[in-house]
Formats: sequence, structure tokens, C-alpha cells
Amino acid sequence: MSLVTRLTYALPHRFLSSLARSLAYSKHPRVSQWLIDTVTRKFGVDLQEAAISNPRSYESFNAFFTRALRPGAREAHRDDNAILMPADGRISQCGPIRNGEIFQAKGRSFTAAELLASEDDAKPFADGVFATVYLSPRDYHRVHMPWTGTLTRTVHVPGRLFSVGPAAVRLVPRLFARNERLVCHFDTDFGPMCVVMVGALLVSGVETVWSGVEIPQYGHIVTEKRYDGAGITLERFAEMARFNYGSTVIVLLPAGVATLDPSLHAESPVRLGERLATLHR
Repeated sequence: MSLVTRLTYALPHRFLSSLARSLAYSKHPRVSQWLIDTVTRKFGVDLQEAAISNPRSYESFNAFFTRALRPGAREAHRDDNAILMPADGRISQCGPIRNGEIFQAKGRSFTAAELLASEDDAKPFADGVFATVYLSPRDYHRVHMPWTGTLTRTVHVPGRLFSVGPAAVRLVPRLFARNERLVCHFDTDFGPMCVVMVGALLVSGVETVWSGVEIPQYGHIVTEKRYDGAGITLERFAEMARFNYGSTVIVLLPAGVATLDPSLHAESPVRLGERLATLHR
């Protein structure tokens, strides 16, 4: 295990993330522009795709990082049976959920029940498929709907805030089932669908289009919000949530409803709106 990864076990995750959040929301021009310029240069951010391409036009680093794209920069796949990629980034892993187990990396796995914090919620996905998408600091940080769905509830699961970079994914057991996360449950015309927003070190802010800021406040117990009867239906490709920095989104689909696109594999670069899977009709 690398020294950096070892250190992350001992670091005060939430304290560091709170400090990072204060910097990210600072409207002091020198602070925000230094952060924007540093990240743009280091990670090669393409601002030509952004609705606002001038880096001096963002009032804070967070405004820059959660920037909108210009119209037409991303489009939904033309195949009406295509379940869509929810975000820009890279595939961390994807594939079948075997007996409730989700593959993480190099012999490591975690269960759907651990990820969702519920044995009952995991049952429909026991032999389904999953895709884990890692958003790097250079990527567009809004998450969109893979398929049209009606929100039924969210579950805020407290946890650590390990890095979700490739090294940590290889080395930290059950990483995605240990980090703080927001599980979003949807009903669709093919059954249940889960989209899980996983926080990370310095990346602990999650916002949704229906409720605003969800994380922080950091939690100490699993907290459920029910939306039965609220009529919150989001169309395929519509924005659903955003991260305040890079992190990971995991999509779970139930057994027998879809086949993952065969071109996808670990480290595949992906873009919002591409085909994630094909729905069985």
C-alpha cells in the first residue's frame, strides 16, 4: 500500500473536506482565480465546452467546478433503447452483479447491500448489472439521468471520505461501500434503478435538482427521505445532481432488463449521453 493511501486512513477526512469546501466557495478573487488557474493548467480542463468559457467570469472555484456546458456539447444517444452514461469520466469497473457482489478492482469487491445500506433494497439488483464511473478533476461535474425515472426516495449513508482515485480503488477494501454517499432510488418502466453519488476526500459536496445541498451536512446515521407521491419525474438525459469536485457515480440496473455496451471496460473514457447499456424490449 502506498504511503499516500496509508495516510488517508489516519487523516481527518471530514475536517479536510470542510476546509476544502471553504476554499471552494470563497469569492475572494485571488483565492478563486488561483484555484481555477491551477486546476485548469494541471488537468487540462477544456473550457471551450463550457457555457461560460472565460475562467475570470466565475465568482468562486465551486461555480467553475460545477459549470454548465454550452448547448449541444453533449447529446443523448439516438437509440431510444440506449440507457445513457450518466457523466463524463472513466469507467472504474462495470459488469454483472454476481450473487449481490460488485467488483471493485484486483480481487476486491463489495456487496450491493453494503453500497445501498439495505439488504431489501439490494435484492432486485442481485443478478443485475452495474457501472462505476470516476469523474476526474478535469471533467464536467453534473450527473444526468441514464433513463427516465420517478424519484421514490434518497438514502444518505454516512461514512469515510477516502480518495476514489485509481490507486485507492485498487488498495482500499470495499471503498465505495465505506465512503459517504447519497443513494437515489427511481422507479422506471423497466423496474427499479439506483444512481449512487459517492463522496471522496475533499469531494464531499453533493447537490440534487430536487432538494439542493444533500451533503454536507455530514451524517452519523443512515437517513432516508421519501418522495412517494411528490411527482418528481426526471427525463432521460436530464440533470439530476452534481458534485462539488471530482468523485464517482454508480448505476445499478436490475436483472434481465439491459445489456452493458460491449465496448466498455475498466479505464474506458466515457462521455455523458453515450450508450451505457441497451434495454431489452
